Amino acid sequence: MTGIVVLGSTNMDLVAYVPKAPQRGETVTGREFRTVPGGKGANQAVAAARAGGEVAMIGAVGTDAFGVVLRETLEHSAVDTDLLRTAEGPSGTAHIVVDDVGGNAIVVIPGANGTVDHLTPGDETLIAAADALLLQLELPLAGVIAGAEAAHRHGVRTVLTPAPAQPLPPELLAVTDLLVPNEHEAALLTGIADPRAAAEALLRQVPQVVITLGAAGSLHAARGAEPVTVPAPRVRAVDTTAAGDTFVGVLTVALVEGRPMPEAMAWASTAAALSVQRAGASSSMPYRPEIDAGRLEGATGG
Repeated sequence: MTGIVVLGSTNMDLVAYVPKAPQRGETVTGREFRTVPGGKGANQAVAAARAGGEVAMIGAVGTDAFGVVLRETLEHSAVDTDLLRTAEGPSGTAHIVVDDVGGNAIVVIPGANGTVDHLTPGDETLIAAADALLLQLELPLAGVIAGAEAAHRHGVRTVLTPAPAQPLPPELLAVTDLLVPNEHEAALLTGIADPRAAAEALLRQVPQVVITLGAAGSLHAARGAEPVTVPAPRVRAVDTTAAGDTFVGVLTVALVEGRPMPEAMAWASTAAALSVQRAGASSSMPYRPEIDAGRLEGATGG
């Protein structure tokens, strides 16, 4: 049995590192450029696999050189790519500017990801054998909904990261078990800035929510239970690009293993804290022994 299936995007991240991000109409000189395999789906798959999950990826890469590297990157992290399609044309790309305090701005061009608007033979069989299905919104909504409905039919837990943030159709919310937005996505989805109040509003649509709060940690809310906030380790961020995806992938591994939610959130926060101290997306993600040891490079306190 495959523990976790990820239905999501694969992108090559084209990352420019700058002292300060440019304003509209402004040109700045960067200090470094890197190409790093990423995409929210692939990031979550790699994070989960490195954390000890048995992971398979459903999605698409293009017929360009990026597609070869994206597939190889997943396989190098022991992610099953048997159902990762190859679509004629370019792979997805993300154009990222990272400033000296670790903040980022991102433009995503879907490429091959835009072809994943339906399930193909074998996809539902793979999903049905899983303990959890991870979903994001860098694929066409039709494909995301098809995957979530397949999981629901087979009693498989669905974990949805609503990013990039957009209105969520009722048919997707109806088959979402756990929604994991960051605080900005939660505010956009609800129109409510306060995370606790936003979580309460989201519980009218889904049974369980975890809102990530950056350096402040994460907030869990479930119907019929008191909200719980779990703090994050205090570290000096270098690049926050894949922190959220690291959190979600590792959180899901912990939940599949049967850990209580607060313990799972703390473990995922440790992984995210490790990732933000390193440059890149998938390249920054820690392995299980590091997460278990809680080794936090440059930590400034607990």
